[in-house]
Amino acid sequence: MKSTDKKKTENFYKLFKPQLTPQRMLEMGVFGGSYFGNKIKEYPKSWFKNAKLSNTFDVEKNRFRVKAGLSRKEWLDKGWIFKEDSRGWFQWYCRFKNGRRIPRIDKIQIRRWIAFKRHVAAIKKNCEQGDIHCRKKQRQAILQWAYNPFI
Repeated sequence: MKSTDKKKTENFYKLFKPQLTPQRMLEMGVFGGSYFGNKIKEYPKSWFKNAKLSNTFDVEKNRFRVKAGLSRKEWLDKGWIFKEDSRGWFQWYCRFKNGRRIPRIDKIQIRRWIAFKRHVAAIKKNCEQGDIHCRKKQRQAILQWAYNPFI
């Protein structure tokens, strides 16, 4: 990698400022508790101590008790799943948080995270501040992208 390319990549990483850690997201309730199945050995045990987990998707495990997001088939059809992270964005984020860097993939996923911020703006525009019952599906979705849903 050329030094100018390396500098651009380093600057790009500075844009990624998630509001929630993977551990906090799991504690709050994401992906119906079933995102990883039983494939959690590569992650710190502490992340799962208070996590809301389930062997199968359980909407009651989600913070807002709603289903938010697309199916795995839809993710694949849209080209959002990469061989490096066969489970998608959250798996990438967990591995990124643990120090893994693949600049080509990181850039794609950080761009996707930045683009998702439009949902934060929609909640702010359409909901009274503090009304956590307004746009629950969108709040669940932003939680699953490491944005604070209590805006």
